[in-house]
Amino acid sequence: MPTEPSKLKTQPQTFEMLLENIKVGTDGEVVSVQQLLDVVGRRAYGPVILLLGFIALSPLTIVPGGNWLVATVIWIIAIQIVFGRPYPWVPKKALEASFPRKYLLSALEVGMPWALKADKITKPRFEFLTEPPFINIVAICCVLAAWITYPLGLIPLGPVMPSLAVLLIGVGLAARDGIFLFVAGLAIVGSLLLSIKLADRMLGLLGLG
Repeated sequence: MPTEPSKLKTQPQTFEMLLENIKVGTDGEVVSVQQLLDVVGRRAYGPVILLLGFIALSPLTIVPGGNWLVATVIWIIAIQIVFGRPYPWVPKKALEASFPRKYLLSALEVGMPWALKADKITKPRFEFLTEPPFINIVAICCVLAAWITYPLGLIPLGPVMPSLAVLLIGVGLAARDGIFLFVAGLAIVGSLLLSIKLADRMLGLLGLG
């Protein structure tokens, strides 16, 4: 059973606290997407996208099809921002998906030093990028990053770049830091170029290039 809410640090204001809450808010051998979202809260897009980006870069996606599952949840969440839905909604089947918790703990251990660094360097900057209409453009970029994951998931480490872009978008939205949203855009451009290169190679192998 997950840790009782009273044992969680309420309304996390730092990335360190967010990761700590994920650790103490889950229990058992497996952890579901629903448990994770319950810990970070489902009434704000920033922490949810940050969580999904974190999962996409973590060992949790070692599970067969994990990258594609997370990518699917990411674009479902992001497209709701595009259309102005106030709170994110996740399909029941996606909520029921689960991962071995040992991979989560491993990811949290690796991610904690980065969370501490993020707490030091993030601050509200270029906040207009986190508000309409710019937030809608950011959300479209997030959808694009998720879609790119599908073909790149066919090659080793292929999804790293778009997953990093999603993580940066989550950081930017959670901290209202437009700098991170700009860097995320660069990562998405890199992902697009990699996808194009992969498509050209596949066409070449098929004799269509």
